Amino acid sequence: MNTRTTIVFAGAALFFSAVLFSTASFEVSAEDKKAKGPGAELHGYRFQFPCKEKMPENPKKGAGCSSALVKGDPNKTDNFKTTRNFGGTKGKSYNVTLRFRGVVEPMMYKEGKKDGEYFFIGGKPNNKTYNIYRIGISSPKSHYFLNRQDRVGHKIFTIDYTKTIRIDGGAVLTLSGDGQNGKLISNFKKLTIPGISPKPYNGQFIQVDVVKVEEAK
Repeated sequence: MNTRTTIVFAGAALFFSAVLFSTASFEVSAEDKKAKGPGAELHGYRFQFPCKEKMPENPKKGAGCSSALVKGDPNKTDNFKTTRNFGGTKGKSYNVTLRFRGVVEPMMYKEGKKDGEYFFIGGKPNNKTYNIYRIGISSPKSHYFLNRQDRVGHKIFTIDYTKTIRIDGGAVLTLSGDGQNGKLISNFKKLTIPGISPKPYNGQFIQVDVVKVEEAK
């Protein structure tokens, strides 16, 4: 390929990229980690609760493990928090479709609204020992929990579901997890998620992928 052809090709690529992200609605590929549109910083984010101990060859049913997150008091340091900028245009709102996949333990929530089997809108935790997965949105002010169940217990299961939420342009997203007590249910079933975890993760996780961002009318 000569120099002139290379320049033309690069220019065309930049042109089509600009067209893609100037549209009101666009799809975000799970493989496209270089996307610059709204939600790009959230795409591919993974909540993780790693086990401190090595995964045994033959884990016992219902086995727990110590959280590798703990750096001090297990009741105060078994947690993590990070922020991501949503992007977009200030003054505009977007309907954002998110896909949640992972291996989790159950958690109960209250004073909010159930939306499907695992998603919980608003409210607060309703147990003091199981793992909490939370997404907070600065605008419109809102928050969501990701592993809702009617009761807790020593079980582990996979999730794979999508939900559409409203996010305003320029909003800050707060992604946090709290194990509450320095312990978690281990991945004793050695569960995996097709496409993202070919080997059993030694602990729990939820990956968030941005499936679609559409400007709200």
